[in-house]
Amino acid sequence: MRILTSVLVAASVALTALPARAQEQTLRVGYIPVMGVAQLFVAQGEGWTKQAGIPLKPAAFESGPNMIQALSSGTLDVYAAGLAPLLVARSKGIDVRVIAATVVEEMGFAASANFAPYFEGHPPAEAFKAFRAKTGRPAKLATQPIGSGPHTTLNYWLYEIIKADKADVQIVEMGIDATQGAIATGAVEGGSIREPALTIVRKQNPKIKLIATGAEMFPNFPGVVIAVLGSFADKNPKAVDNLVRVTVRATSLLREHPEQAVRHVGAAFGKGLVPDDILLQALKSPQTQFTSDPRRIIESTAKLQAYQVKLGALAKAEPLDGLFALPVYDRAVASN
Repeated sequence: MRILTSVLVAASVALTALPARAQEQTLRVGYIPVMGVAQLFVAQGEGWTKQAGIPLKPAAFESGPNMIQALSSGTLDVYAAGLAPLLVARSKGIDVRVIAATVVEEMGFAASANFAPYFEGHPPAEAFKAFRAKTGRPAKLATQPIGSGPHTTLNYWLYEIIKADKADVQIVEMGIDATQGAIATGAVEGGSIREPALTIVRKQNPKIKLIATGAEMFPNFPGVVIAVLGSFADKNPKAVDNLVRVTVRATSLLREHPEQAVRHVGAAFGKGLVPDDILLQALKSPQTQFTSDPRRIIESTAKLQAYQVKLGALAKAEPLDGLFALPVYDRAVASN
């Protein structure tokens, strides 16, 4: 009996010493298919989300504003898209919290093959004016709906940076895929564009030109972020911490070893539809500046919000207190 008791005690001690296996919690992630969501697919592809007990169930959306309703209704756990729609959501009383940034200054302006020559040797505002003088109509520019990052950036560049005449421009709102197609086919004169769409359309037609980079359009613009509802964060702190931790790890891999990360990124854009060489070029593009630290975008978020008020996307500027979950990010960095 003593021997049996000793064996049982020893077994109990041994089992106690074993590391506890993380309880899995599948996270339903809404994302837009742009390079700013690469961290999620890298973390998933490397197996880090599974190891952390947070396997992902991704679902693609056409724009951030479309995703807000799914997030607030509880059909999504995680939002991976532009920060701008979150400001609109907060103005409606929805408690959303940014737990990590992913990319900054991602949004550029591309001109179609027929419109690009107007910019040669002329300031951008003069190019728009020359087009209207020749064609008798304003240049049609494609972007996402009002309240989105692309819409805000494009307007800021047009009217605050280059001082274009509003009579020379017609902004057409559409989804991301439709925007890419419209620029590629010349259905519009130009529009908002991010990677990998920029690399893809220029591969299809080298006469399409990037006229303004993200840094030129809206310096340090807060691009894609990862966010959750406040209620979800409060109920699932471990899952949220782990998601940020693997995001930070994926950001490092994307910066330092994009050739290793590229095989995972294609999953975000339809497996096999975009060749790895194009994705690698997009990952290395100056338009793709990966980051994780939400502190980098706090100041530019305030500037973004003020401009959204001017555009009419927001009724008034709200305090940003509570939008950025900085303690969550700090814990993640400390544990990596």
